Amino acid sequence: MNKPADHPLRYALANELHARPVVDLVAPEQATHIAMFTGSSDQSAERAHLTALCARYGVALALDEATHFTADFGPFRLKWERHTEFTTYTFFHRGAAQEPFVETAAALVPVDWLADLPGRRMVAANVALLPQGDPGAETLIRHFVPDSLCRGLVANGAAEVTTDFRIHGDGYSRILVQDRGLMPRQAGRLVQRLLEMKTYRDIAFLALPLAREVTPAVTRIDHSLAELTARMRALSAEDDERALLDQLMSLSTEIEESIATTSYRFSAAAAYNALVIARMSEIRERRVEGYPTICGFVERRLAPAMRTCESVAQRQLSLSERATRAANLLRTRVDIKLEGQNRDLLASMDRRARLQLRLQQTVEGLSVAAITYYVVSLIGYLLKAVEGMGASLPVYLLQGLSVPLVALLVWWGARTVRKKLEGEEA
Repeated sequence: MNKPADHPLRYALANELHARPVVDLVAPEQATHIAMFTGSSDQSAERAHLTALCARYGVALALDEATHFTADFGPFRLKWERHTEFTTYTFFHRGAAQEPFVETAAALVPVDWLADLPGRRMVAANVALLPQGDPGAETLIRHFVPDSLCRGLVANGAAEVTTDFRIHGDGYSRILVQDRGLMPRQAGRLVQRLLEMKTYRDIAFLALPLAREVTPAVTRIDHSLAELTARMRALSAEDDERALLDQLMSLSTEIEESIATTSYRFSAAAAYNALVIARMSEIRERRVEGYPTICGFVERRLAPAMRTCESVAQRQLSLSERATRAANLLRTRVDIKLEGQNRDLLASMDRRARLQLRLQQTVEGLSVAAITYYVVSLIGYLLKAVEGMGASLPVYLLQGLSVPLVALLVWWGARTVRKKLEGEEA
């Protein structure tokens, strides 16, 4: 039985639903998450580095064009994911630790391999998934900064999460998850969402320094544009208008250059921010009495930053539109003046053409008289020559009578030639 032809992307799109699978976790579990910022550069270095680790532990690897990879290396498990501009490495180790955040999953990974990870480290976090129980105030004070400590009940109370959003002396931030009835897949999803929240949040924050950097230039352009627009009313000379138009075009170029420099980062920040908001909604956090919530802490810091970036982006677009409108108005004003000048020039050319026509008609009349004079003179010479041959002719009478006839013939010939030339020109 013949089957219908498949779309070339059918299987790829279906597999996309199963991309980035969740790793099952059972307390006690240690996890280390590292996100390397690589931009949109070639991925061959990352794949070669991952291949080297697999070869060292004898793990089969078939990446091809895959964007995720999960494998058990014995001492640890690795989940590798390639994103648009960063790559994440999450290491897992199952088993109890005498002290959380001291015996980490990353400690089981070859030190030289970790040191040579391609890109620049953007996120580094240690996660401790512990069985149910109160860690105690002394443990929290020992591992977290009390001033920024946040706690929350998540997954409808199936777990409690504690973090302080700090980078500690080992270069890693810390997240403590206390299991209160999580299923293995549920625990994996929770840890993944917490790590995604942190990663997307930090990448989104990349737009804030850029927004602060371009804000003075945007403000300066705004003031300059307002000043140039106000000067448009007082312009009178054409040179002033052209100089102002040149300044407007220079401002427009500067605005477009600023937009080209920041648009990608601002749009990426908006996308990452949307992902953070989605992950905060998915963990379904409730407050722990006496502590700020994790989502509330993130939102209080992230939301103003994203609004700042959005405001700068909107100001850039607004300036671009204003500069375009001002330039169009000034060009319209210059065009209207040029049309008036052209109209006056055409009227002057029309007057000159009429004068030239009258002069031509005058010259044409003089030409007829001059030609008639020469032709009549020739006729006189001809009659005198005939008379000299013995013929009796009234030379002067015949010469005088030929004047009107010659004049009429010359005028008719000149008129015929002029009409023919006018017809060819038409």
